[in-house]
Amino acid sequence: MPALAHPHPRAHVDSARLGRLAIASLHAELACAPKPGLVTPFDSGSHADMDAGTFLRSLFALRHYFRDAARAGASAAPFAQLRRHGIAAEAAMLRATGGINTHRGAIFSLGLLVAAAAALRRDTGRTPAAEQVCLAVQRWAPAVAGAPLDANSPGQRMRAAHGVAGVREQAIAGYPILRELGVPTLRHALAAGLPREAALCHTLMRLVAHVDDLNLLHRGGAAGLAWARLQARDFIAAGGAFAPQWRVHLAAIGDGFVARRLSPGGSADLLACSWFLLQQEAA
Repeated sequence: MPALAHPHPRAHVDSARLGRLAIASLHAELACAPKPGLVTPFDSGSHADMDAGTFLRSLFALRHYFRDAARAGASAAPFAQLRRHGIAAEAAMLRATGGINTHRGAIFSLGLLVAAAAALRRDTGRTPAAEQVCLAVQRWAPAVAGAPLDANSPGQRMRAAHGVAGVREQAIAGYPILRELGVPTLRHALAAGLPREAALCHTLMRLVAHVDDLNLLHRGGAAGLAWARLQARDFIAAGGAFAPQWRVHLAAIGDGFVARRLSPGGSADLLACSWFLLQQEAA
């Protein structure tokens, strides 16, 4: 009679390292340029109230949050505990930025993904694939679905007005936009030899082309979202960041975004999440 298989012992999880990877991923998103309408180290895009310094202050304020999210995931904490960490992190962000929302979306999505990555490491003793991390977020799906929403936030107003799904629905479904678009696009671009910045910009525009970005809806309505998606699709159809003059093309698109005060902040959050998911595979 074969011996019974023993469950894998609970593995040690380096929560601090996962936390640093999350912060580094947000910094990588900030640092890459050109990004139409978004803050870079060189300009503020479509934003009159923030610049790269605002984002850096926010990142410093969030440096412990992602470590704490990883610890919560590694200890099989309920979503309520993750939510408390997230609420505290949002308050710290707003104190650091003078009330400006720089990373609210990332606090939610990247926090969940960090916690899921830690939980999988603890449960399996192995480094999980990016797609596995996305699906592991579903362990908190019932609690995410039942958590209260801020009906007055711009994002929630856009969800209600336009009937589109937001990051809550993405989390409940195991982040299909990351599994099916963000991560594969970034993985392919890097494997094909694009430098990090080019690969990130290319992936961002593929996300803009497909995501119902609530920031774009908030700033430009349905017409603004449709215009932004068209620009992104044209960029990708012309070769994206694989084209020789991609920076010139993307900068010109950026001028149009700024003229219309459009900013694809939701897509930028998903870009940072995609970079984290790939980086944690090597951690």
